[in-house]
Amino acid sequence: MKLAHVTSALVLFTVLLMQGTPAQAQHNQDEIKKLRAAYNAALKKYDVELTLSFMTDGILSTISSGTLIQGKANLRAYIESRSDSKMYWVRTPKEIEVNDETGLAWETGSWKGYAPETGKEPVTGGKYSAQWIKVNGAWKVNSELFVKLE
Repeated sequence: MKLAHVTSALVLFTVLLMQGTPAQAQHNQDEIKKLRAAYNAALKKYDVELTLSFMTDGILSTISSGTLIQGKANLRAYIESRSDSKMYWVRTPKEIEVNDETGLAWETGSWKGYAPETGKEPVTGGKYSAQWIKVNGAWKVNSELFVKLE
């Protein structure tokens, strides 16, 4: 009987560990927020390689015009084709949900586009969503959708 209680307790403990803890989820949310801030900084510095480092190789990015860009190489080519533009974007997360068990996260928020030559006010903006996945212990953006609303 005692062995049955110990076994039951161990099984319950293992199940709880596999589901993750609120502290673990909060840690992952905080990590994604820090990555988003670093991603924003890379965009503002026009650092293409650093910007792309936050993404998976198979990134799916639907830009604000509705065009889908598939893969990091195609996204790099798109960015480089627009290198004459001094636009940069800031994404501000409103909500981040993490599933520790699957290594997936959902981020949603607003974005603003800035053209420094026109002043400090944003010239465009809208809403965005991003799917993050954990790759070898590191969070990476796997897909993102931007909708121009401003």
